[in-house]
Amino acid sequence: MTKRGGASLGRLLSEPARPDVVRKSARAPWLVVLTVCIGAFMGQLDASIVNMAYPDLQHDFGASLGAVEWVALSYLLVLVGIIVAVGRLADMFGRKLLYTWGFAVFTLASVACALAPDLPVLVILRAVQAVGAAMLQANSVALIVVAMPRERLGRALGIQGASQALGLALGPSVGGVLVAAGGWRLVFWVNLPAGIIGVVLAWFLLPRTRELAARQSLDLVGLALMIASTGALLGALSLGAARSAPSWAVLVLVVIALAAAVGLWRHTLGLVRRGGTPLLPPALFARRDFRAGILAALIGYLVLFGVLFVMPLTMERSLGISLGRSGLVLSILPLLIGVCAPLAGIMVDSLGPMVPTVIGLALAGGGLIFAAAGGVHVAVVVIALVAIGVGMGMFTPANNTGVMSAAGRTGSAVAGGVLNMTRGIGTAAGVAVAGLVFRLGSTGHTADRGFAFAAVVLAVVCLLGIIPSVRRGSR
Repeated sequence: MTKRGGASLGRLLSEPARPDVVRKSARAPWLVVLTVCIGAFMGQLDASIVNMAYPDLQHDFGASLGAVEWVALSYLLVLVGIIVAVGRLADMFGRKLLYTWGFAVFTLASVACALAPDLPVLVILRAVQAVGAAMLQANSVALIVVAMPRERLGRALGIQGASQALGLALGPSVGGVLVAAGGWRLVFWVNLPAGIIGVVLAWFLLPRTRELAARQSLDLVGLALMIASTGALLGALSLGAARSAPSWAVLVLVVIALAAAVGLWRHTLGLVRRGGTPLLPPALFARRDFRAGILAALIGYLVLFGVLFVMPLTMERSLGISLGRSGLVLSILPLLIGVCAPLAGIMVDSLGPMVPTVIGLALAGGGLIFAAAGGVHVAVVVIALVAIGVGMGMFTPANNTGVMSAAGRTGSAVAGGVLNMTRGIGTAAGVAVAGLVFRLGSTGHTADRGFAFAAVVLAVVCLLGIIPSVRRGSR
């Protein structure tokens, strides 16, 4: 390699300084939030928009629904499996570097997905796209934590949470329009202009990483065990929710997930005793505030995505509302999350994370109890969605702030990776739990009974989340 080529490669693998006009600006921290919000919005938009392309994919490729679902499942498996490892690399090599390259990988993979000639290639390219998404998600919250003064961290994470909720809310409607206008390929082409903007803004507006963790070899054994554990768990949850595999297969996957998790924990402790650096630092989980926040996050995401799964089924079967119209009704939930998240962030900056997390979970749990007791009527559903949306809008940014504050700056990307891994697992668990309970409650009865059963179970889970939130305290 020539010296000029080596220098060019070196520039691409290093973090450039921001222009002085940006670095010295009083608004520099908010420019970081703006840049991160584009990635947060696109990530959630892409996650929800692809589901609208399933019928078109089935028609174009002549595939079954089970085969088409791998377009989403391959993405989720890779994202959840590697995101903590990506966070570890970001803490060592630079969060701006991996975030910027993550946007580039995500965008190029989206273009490749749009050009995919068949379904197997599309599934593989979605896995590549998930690598870029992991580079974005592992660093998004960490970049905000480092850039923002502590007294404004809550409102900054609230705005980031609002952008995620907006992407989730717009996904079904935007996806429907795009598929109707140009087919499933247009769903992936839409990422190209946003990706170009994201790469440029990240390159010029994000700060260089000042506090790097010591560079050490990546814990590959830990990574392999984590991929095995999360992959088997997500597989079990997905197969169980879809009832697309025999019970023994789901049980085998659960056993593999547990065995790999135990192996990961034993490997981690052994590596620490030998003076190595494990993928999951035990010191991070030794902090009560961090543990409590991660457990509360798992519960919150389980409840949120359980509601998003079971509500459309209930409206279609009990009220005769089409999936398109029920999607519009359901958009109340993420839209209210988006509205309330910045307000919750302001509350966090004044009162700490405990108060809004507890109030938020109590509101969401109360909304679910009201839905179970009030019966399946449009007015009841709307009121319940309002309560759940306001509650989750208060809970999520407050809990995220508590988690990231407990982690500290040096390991912020690893903590962000763990937080986003928790979201992926909570999403799958919410669909699996809500689907199972709904089916059990509906067996021999109406869909109304199944919905009431699911709402009660989700309400109990939601209210149990108050326990770790209170134990964390108001610090």
